[in-house]
Amino acid sequence: MRAVGDTGRVSSPAPKTDRRSLVLMLLLTAVGALLVLTSVGRTWAEGVVAGTAGGRLAVSATGSRLTGLPTGLALTGLAAAVAVFAVRGAARTAVGVLAVLAGLGVVAGAVIGVTDTAGLDAEAAGRLALAGAQAEQISRTLWPWVAAAGGVLLALAGLLTVRSGRGWPAMGARYEAPTAKAAARPRPTDRSAELWKALDRGEDPTD
Repeated sequence: MRAVGDTGRVSSPAPKTDRRSLVLMLLLTAVGALLVLTSVGRTWAEGVVAGTAGGRLAVSATGSRLTGLPTGLALTGLAAAVAVFAVRGAARTAVGVLAVLAGLGVVAGAVIGVTDTAGLDAEAAGRLALAGAQAEQISRTLWPWVAAAGGVLLALAGLLTVRSGRGWPAMGARYEAPTAKAAARPRPTDRSAELWKALDRGEDPTD
């Protein structure tokens, strides 16, 4: 219901669409980061390596072992979602762009995890204590694509911030730094001192 102020202007509450887009951004960020951080701890690649005695050893590598990009960028996306409440205007748009880049970086990291074999070779070398060991019969799991899906959600959250972020509510005024006007406001003690000085001069402080 609209309310009429003292000046005759009609004021209305913030559009519900702004708050809904804010909630959607937070949901996309949370789900996207959860997918990424969960997937990097799972096995992304598996293979075998020939042992020194002619046998074969199974080796596997997690997403964090193959690439560190998804983890760091997912945390960046989370930080960007929190920073949205602390900034306004162009700064909020810049935060949205950062979230988009973080999401795309997660997707790139997932692709690296699918195509690169260096991490699995390092795992094989560690199992055999042999620097030249290489994994064979390499297979991939679906977890890199789960991380990529999380990266897409983070990028969508960033795009939503760029598009609608300027209309979202910001941090309350009580959390902001005091303005120069508030800093220059006389303190109660100063006001009392002025009243006593007026009485000493024989003036009526109520005039």
